[in-house]
Amino acid sequence: MALMFGKARTCNIVTVPEHEPAECNVVVLGALGSGKSALTVKFLTKRFISEYDPNLEDTYSSEEIVDQQPVLVKVMDTADQDGPVNCERYLGWASAFLIVYSIDNRYSFEVCQQYLETVTLYTKGLQSEASIILLGNKVDMERYRQVSKSDGASLAARFSCLFFEVSACLDFSSVQHVFHEAVREVRREVERSLSVRPLFISEDRPTISLSAAPPLLPCYKELPTPATAKLVTVKSSRAQSKRRAPTLTLLKGFKIF
Repeated sequence: MALMFGKARTCNIVTVPEHEPAECNVVVLGALGSGKSALTVKFLTKRFISEYDPNLEDTYSSEEIVDQQPVLVKVMDTADQDGPVNCERYLGWASAFLIVYSIDNRYSFEVCQQYLETVTLYTKGLQSEASIILLGNKVDMERYRQVSKSDGASLAARFSCLFFEVSACLDFSSVQHVFHEAVREVRREVERSLSVRPLFISEDRPTISLSAAPPLLPCYKELPTPATAKLVTVKSSRAQSKRRAPTLTLLKGFKIF
């Protein structure tokens, strides 16, 4: 029998297309001047903005990796003029709420309480409740602080939500951590709602093995279409390291430094 030698043949590997990443819809709420837009743009671009249109309301998206799992984070930067008055456009859409106040503005903290009451009342009794994070911004203005950290922690404890303090102009990692924690809270809430869902087995139907069944995925709501909302996709540098950096001009209405 003749033996033939040569280069090893390379096997063709068929790559299975990846599933679309899960979605997490985050709504950023707060009084005018609390830094909602600065926090949003910091998360999306790692840049700090010093000027922006306070009447501009936009929706952006960013592909993120949170705990080694891909997720499409959609962020609605709201522009409420009078607090939680016309909030129907985002209440049913949101998976998580970031309710923001400025530590150097007591009024913005009081407005947060109104938002917390509105959101909590809406989500109460839902099968999968939206996650809520209370966020004190502008810790770089410590010498002008009007809201103590203990006040923020007490308000968060009252509404059973997470609480953080950050600065949009200082540290990107702390801002990113808050948005990623919102994703984690949504995942925990989805897991909790699935774990308490009753299981019904009919005698006249074959029993389905839970281990063989396809994974249950949350059903996310469609993006709302307010008159001024626009969807702009910004790829995360961590999730898309080999792609070109996001074009900053996509974030209209901002001056970025």
